Amino acid sequence: MIKKILVANRGEIAIRVMRSCREMGIKSVAVFSEADRTSMHVRYADEAYFIGPAPSNESYLVIDNIIEVARKSGADAIHPGYGFLSENAAFSERCEKEGILFIGPTAYAINTMGDKITARKKMQSANVPVVPGTIEPITDLDEAVETIKGIGLPVMIKASAGGGGKGMRLVSKEEDIVPSVSSAKSEAKASFGNDAVYIEKYINSPHHIEFQILADKHGNCIHLFERECSVQRRHQKVVEETPSPIMTPEVRSEMGKHAVAAAKAVDYAGAGTIEFIVDDDLNYYFLEMNTRLQVEHPITERVVSVDLVKEQIKIAAGEVLQLKQDKLQQNGHAIEVRIYAEDPDNNFMPSPGLIQHISEPLGPGVRHDGYVYEGYEIPMYYDPMISKLIVWAPTRPEAIERMKRALYAYKITGIKTSIPFLNRIMEVPSFIQGKYNTHIIQDNQEYLRRKENKSQKLKDIVAIAAFVDYLKKLEKHEKPIAENNNGSNWKNCGRKKNLVRL
Repeated sequence: MIKKILVANRGEIAIRVMRSCREMGIKSVAVFSEADRTSMHVRYADEAYFIGPAPSNESYLVIDNIIEVARKSGADAIHPGYGFLSENAAFSERCEKEGILFIGPTAYAINTMGDKITARKKMQSANVPVVPGTIEPITDLDEAVETIKGIGLPVMIKASAGGGGKGMRLVSKEEDIVPSVSSAKSEAKASFGNDAVYIEKYINSPHHIEFQILADKHGNCIHLFERECSVQRRHQKVVEETPSPIMTPEVRSEMGKHAVAAAKAVDYAGAGTIEFIVDDDLNYYFLEMNTRLQVEHPITERVVSVDLVKEQIKIAAGEVLQLKQDKLQQNGHAIEVRIYAEDPDNNFMPSPGLIQHISEPLGPGVRHDGYVYEGYEIPMYYDPMISKLIVWAPTRPEAIERMKRALYAYKITGIKTSIPFLNRIMEVPSFIQGKYNTHIIQDNQEYLRRKENKSQKLKDIVAIAAFVDYLKKLEKHEKPIAENNNGSNWKNCGRKKNLVRL
């Protein structure tokens, strides 16, 4: 039985894991860098240990530091969250060597599925459809030209060891082949220490659909249906939903079986995700496997009513998977948006800084996974995602309206956020109709660049300022001023401070 888990991560995912630990009666251990001394995950954990300077390569990515804290705290398991060391085979191997349970797959599974060329070969042997392309790394530019001519343009150049859009290039013209291959190899080398790239036929109007899988150490494996992840900016997911609006029961069943086959092909154990590229005719092809928990896992949890973190912990402890494929079903519709500390009106520049005020969205069907609070200063050293907003409703149209309501209620001052941009995505006609693909943002750039309604923005400023003023008066045991009982106290407070008149 697992009694204490060290969470080798930070921010909202660290808190998310710790919440499940608390419900299971398991103690949690936090680790933190110099920049994260005041982070919420440090406060939430049962124990917290300092592991180094702010840069992640001197703290969260230092395996020796993590293992040392595990020994010192007496943790018998480590949960890596996502990012950082979550897909690091050496970390999984080191945990096993130290006698510490790694809440994730084996080093073999991570290595096999982490290298995309190796994964493509493995999927072909398991009869899982893959995108037409190469199964060996491209090392010679002349070879690349001849191979691409044989496949036919357009193609995608992809880093074998990569992810997150790095080392990836779309080639549509013959004269772009050589510079695209060269730049992809250079970026792959800089990002992953491996310049191997491969070539795939580019799928027009691509949809990015992934299947959540769970597999135990006893050979049992199931899928928990799909997530639609086609709203992307620079190959990074922005909005996810489930069920997918383009899916049919027949294709869902087929893809689910192939997802399970993909996991079994590498003797997978834990939670993982099989990602597919799907065209407009619902032909689908294996893209990659993420051997960890996904950022967007909450929408699956909400629709299928399964706590994926708890299942990860049970599987790591050696328990037999109790969930049965024929008993699982999707209920209602869920949407997740990622809230970033960045300025969407300034080329999405990161916006670290002090949180002056925050009002989190509440109400039926709303879940907020975040880690910031008033007075917290967002550091510049890490990914700018500060929270995830998840909504559920009986139908997709209701879920969209609920998300719009929740985004409207989500107020943060002191920094710029992606909230206005996300709200505009909810109003894009093709998104509302469910007829979109991975080009949705680039195809609607002008629409998404619309400025906020200035009148509404001023009203929001007045409401926030009035609320802050009200709290200050409560602290001084004073009553809020009410000028002319025929008016609104919110307006009066705002006018008294000479902020703005409505």
